[in-house]
Amino acid sequence: MTDSVKIEDVPAAETWARLKADEKAVLVDVRTRAEWTFVGIPDLSMLGKRVITVEWQTFPENRVDPDFVERLCQLLEGGGVSKDTEVLFLCRSGARSRAAAAAMADAGYSHCRNVEDGFEGPLDATQKRGHVAGWKAAGLPWRQG
Repeated sequence: MTDSVKIEDVPAAETWARLKADEKAVLVDVRTRAEWTFVGIPDLSMLGKRVITVEWQTFPENRVDPDFVERLCQLLEGGGVSKDTEVLFLCRSGARSRAAAAAMADAGYSHCRNVEDGFEGPLDATQKRGHVAGWKAAGLPWRQG
């Protein structure tokens, strides 16, 4: 990732609005298969869309997948997503997705955004996620993996 790449953070509710307003915009969930299965996944069916799922880090090794950019480029190109389409990246809390968005910006995708606070957001006072901020806390549609 280059130091010059600045990735815009977009709140979850605004992410939904952008996906709704722009038929070409896509959501990429970069969490792990375990997270998709056991924590849940955004449900874009009301928008006539589906989430693109690609792990940024492999599980259980917890290392960045060296083939991430190549794999996602193939999925995006195969789905007719051009390099000037808005691509919004989501993880649990916003850190992995920001790194993934920057990697794809380096690969030539010019409108990469990070979903601020991710799917579950930060921990609340009781050390639980999903209540303070993020996709779930915003009351956006999701389903169990």
